[in-house]
Amino acid sequence: MKESQLINLPKILDKRGNLSFFEYPNQLPFDIARTYWIYDVPGGEVRGSHAFREQQEFIIALSGSFDVVLNDGVKEEKISLNRSYHGLYIPKMYWRSLENFSTNSLALIVSDKLYDEADYIRDFEQFKILKNEI
Repeated sequence: MKESQLINLPKILDKRGNLSFFEYPNQLPFDIARTYWIYDVPGGEVRGSHAFREQQEFIIALSGSFDVVLNDGVKEEKISLNRSYHGLYIPKMYWRSLENFSTNSLALIVSDKLYDEADYIRDFEQFKILKNEI
């Protein structure tokens, strides 16, 4: 099974402003099917809190910062995203929550699947049972 991974993105420095990018297959391990973003998160709120049966994601803090809490069914880890040239790859069957959003933060998420409610696992106990069956 694939592991989550923090990926350093190319950073092109320029006195007029820096530029970073990602593309498949150089930085991303999947073709992009969907892109969405999370913003204007009120203080103390948590986003996510689910897993996907099949979907993979790549998350970047385009502005500000937030933490991604990942659980693989056994262990939990917290990754802080606060640089627009770092992205977090999350394979399928990882429970994820986004929390501790700074003011004016912007989370960009790209996915290898179109939206499909049936792909979501929204109950953590059910996730752990399904994860142990793999």
